[in-house]
Amino acid sequence: MPAADATVHVRRATRADLPALGRLGAYLMRVHYAFDSRRFIEPVGNPEAGYAQFLGSQLDVDEATVLVAERAGAVVGYVYAAIEPLSWKDLRDTAGFIHDIVVDETARRSGIAHALMDAALAWVHAQGVANVMLGTAAKNEGAQRLFEQLGFRPTMIEMTRDA
Repeated sequence: MPAADATVHVRRATRADLPALGRLGAYLMRVHYAFDSRRFIEPVGNPEAGYAQFLGSQLDVDEATVLVAERAGAVVGYVYAAIEPLSWKDLRDTAGFIHDIVVDETARRSGIAHALMDAALAWVHAQGVANVMLGTAAKNEGAQRLFEQLGFRPTMIEMTRDA
């Protein structure tokens, strides 16, 4: 695994980053829809604006963070993490969740995803939360390899039945 490019800076996202976050979030939607169009919502209309609005709503939430990877003044990736309370439904204690991570296709394989995950994990642990969870599409084998390298292990399998 390559080390993160020294010219990459990971920082908290700001409102000025929302157009880039929207572009990357819409890309994430499209990739997941291509994995399984019956499971994931179709990115119709203007998903860039919708995703930017959603991530913008998370910027000031104390229990969440949106971090960006910036290279040469451009946002090339982001991670969205949050602290989720105890859930009897999910049979788990309070936990950190990595909800999104995406790196621009032109910046892949340079350690950016690893740097974003390291920063998100550090944020979760700084909140006093030990356990961190995430979900990944069954067909996203590259992401699964990254998560396993970072010490994540499979614990649940989501299954979907169409009506």
